[in-house]
Amino acid sequence: MEQNLSSYRIFYAVANNGNISRAAKELYISQPAISKSIQKLEENLGVKLFARSSRGVTLTPEGELLYTHVKSAFETLTIGEDRLRRSIALGIGNLTIGASSTLCKYVLLPYLKDFIKEYPHINISIACHSTNHTLKLLEDSKLDIGLVGKPENLKNMDFYPLHEIEDIFVTTHDYLHNLQVRGVKRQHIFQSSTLLLLDRENITRQYIDSYFHDNHILLHNIIEVSNMDLLIEMSKTSLGIGCVIRDFVKTELQAGVLTEIPLKHPIHKREIGFAYNKSTKISKSLKHFIEFYEKYQ
Repeated sequence: MEQNLSSYRIFYAVANNGNISRAAKELYISQPAISKSIQKLEENLGVKLFARSSRGVTLTPEGELLYTHVKSAFETLTIGEDRLRRSIALGIGNLTIGASSTLCKYVLLPYLKDFIKEYPHINISIACHSTNHTLKLLEDSKLDIGLVGKPENLKNMDFYPLHEIEDIFVTTHDYLHNLQVRGVKRQHIFQSSTLLLLDRENITRQYIDSYFHDNHILLHNIIEVSNMDLLIEMSKTSLGIGCVIRDFVKTELQAGVLTEIPLKHPIHKREIGFAYNKSTKISKSLKHFIEFYEKYQ
């Protein structure tokens, strides 16, 4: 756009009023200044925009064409200003949260249910990625906040723990019975079973791999999946022994659909919580979110 916005504001006011004097009063600008602005606009565009007479000014055909677009532009700006004022009045903001699909389903969504009741006008977007990917996006300031398992190195992150989670191994009674029929002893159960694990991109899998390494457990048959829900369903169909989070299979354990494999050396519990990049400017929406989860417990 070759002309500045003030030139089109003057053009728009003159066209609406059909009179330079009335436009000058509306804009609090002198008549000579308005006439000069219109003249400069016409010279730059190379066309006459107004036909002048003793009764005022009227748009030329070229002026009518330009007016159609200028009118639309200023109406759009007015709508934008109105929405902005309403947004400020209502506390409308935007918040982008990162989380794995598992943490999103079992932890984030129940939490958001209460948050949305208190802040119904904040627009929330959720980016479902692995915890490692979520942390990378937070480092790059592409997310406002993430729900993650606590990383070993927080770097420039502020981490607020929500609660601990516990990894356990589960399967069906039928699968355990089949192992017993094959003569598999309890101390060799992992080496002789099909292990159902999350893929290696997942921070949970990396944690479990460290457990196997530290306890000198060698695995021979592994099925990798991308999310915890699928892992639970595969465990329930007697495909093998699944590594899952205790809180997410409470119902299945209580109903006897799944049974827990006792471990000689239990897996240490892990913390999950909200993390955000301390170097990122905290928006009003993020401030509300942080204040809410700090009093949520």
